[in-house]
Amino acid sequence: MSFDTIIKGGTIVTAADTFIADLGIKDGKIAAIASNLSDSPTVIDATNRLVMPGGIDSHVHIAQPGAVEVVMAEDFNSGTIAAAFGGNTTVMPFCLQKKGQSLREALKIYHKEAEGRCHIDVSFHLILTDPNPGVLGQELPALVEEGYTSLKVFMTYDDMVLKDRELLEVMAAARRTGAFVMVHAEGYDTIRFLSDALEAEGKTAPYYHGPSRPAAVEREATHRAISFAEITDVPIMIVHVSNREAMEEIERARRRGLNISGETCPQYLVLTEDDMDREAMEGAKFVCSPPPRTNDDQEACWEGLQHGIFSVFSSDHCPYRFAEDGKLTPKSAQGFRWVPNGIPGIETRLPILFSEGVSKGRISLNQFVALTSTNHAKTYGLYPRKGSIAVGADADIVLWDPEEKRTIDQADLHHGCDYTPYQGLEVTGWPVMTMLRGRVVTEGDTLLSETPEGEYLKRDVSPFTSQKQAL
Repeated sequence: MSFDTIIKGGTIVTAADTFIADLGIKDGKIAAIASNLSDSPTVIDATNRLVMPGGIDSHVHIAQPGAVEVVMAEDFNSGTIAAAFGGNTTVMPFCLQKKGQSLREALKIYHKEAEGRCHIDVSFHLILTDPNPGVLGQELPALVEEGYTSLKVFMTYDDMVLKDRELLEVMAAARRTGAFVMVHAEGYDTIRFLSDALEAEGKTAPYYHGPSRPAAVEREATHRAISFAEITDVPIMIVHVSNREAMEEIERARRRGLNISGETCPQYLVLTEDDMDREAMEGAKFVCSPPPRTNDDQEACWEGLQHGIFSVFSSDHCPYRFAEDGKLTPKSAQGFRWVPNGIPGIETRLPILFSEGVSKGRISLNQFVALTSTNHAKTYGLYPRKGSIAVGADADIVLWDPEEKRTIDQADLHHGCDYTPYQGLEVTGWPVMTMLRGRVVTEGDTLLSETPEGEYLKRDVSPFTSQKQAL
């Protein structure tokens, strides 16, 4: 067989195996894995490099509408370029349904935002904010059939929070349709109660974002979400878990035999609540929800990654500029509750986990691949096309230099934001080439094609929910 491209002599790493071999790529697919492949016009020398499936970031916010005065600092062009430089070949942003809007209307608008701008592949989750009978009984079943097989619900935020009855109705609809449910678990009323109390005491600086939503707020909501999932008999994913208490709720549920998944993010491994305690408004750069916690909570999140309580590691990339249309809106000066919640991380997710996890011996290379690619593909209906190095899979490949040392610097990043919360963090290990379906997108610090060639991916139902449908 002749190949379009051969990657020679690299150490191939999957979620299960590590071995030295050549990869033969033809027509955008992995066509062969063997020793001493030949017959190709293009040969990439991967000696001393790790050859891994491209990263899949299943929790990112790109071009998502928000408050009138706030602009998200990322469109699909800059967001997918930054993701590619960070070693990713697929990202999964959220299509937000506004109150009173149909899901199809929201999708039409969001697809238009993405069309012709994506340098890597994308697939959308739905955010349900108005789960009326028409949405749950008609739109959702049809959209799941069309490949929109996951949705997210919020237990907080004025414009997105669902009441308990609404959460139960959404989960029941997911049980019927096979949609996989992601839950942002923080208690809305408790946050409002604590925020009011802090403001009454004059505690309005960005630091108090943390005390307004302590770990107990996340733990309680996590327990409630799991209880609703148990009642409706559906699997769910608790996203961006930040602390030991919430993690232990997931662990207890799994011990009881419930199919509850967990996700954590870089901010909960390397940032703490002290990062929000900076002069003037500098702390706003670290405001996200849930907020960064304590050193003990960092260790708990590592335990969750090591022991499989967290099956996926995502960025929760939600970038706002440190400017008047972002973190520093006129309202933000009034207090922490008005600071837009979210930080950038789409380009730094993989280097941070590789450095802090693999290079420091906390997780294995195989766990790294599972947490950053394979498990995302399996959970969200993209496997085996995505998420692994196997004959027949898309040739979405990232080459890593495991020894390269870098200091994360905003000046070197490609996202649309004007800062990184990880400024100055020293990392060991960096992606040096990203390939989408056999085509090199980035090499070193160079974008090799200005032409976006990413595709929109329709997905199968999650294997977790398909098992439920079969009952």
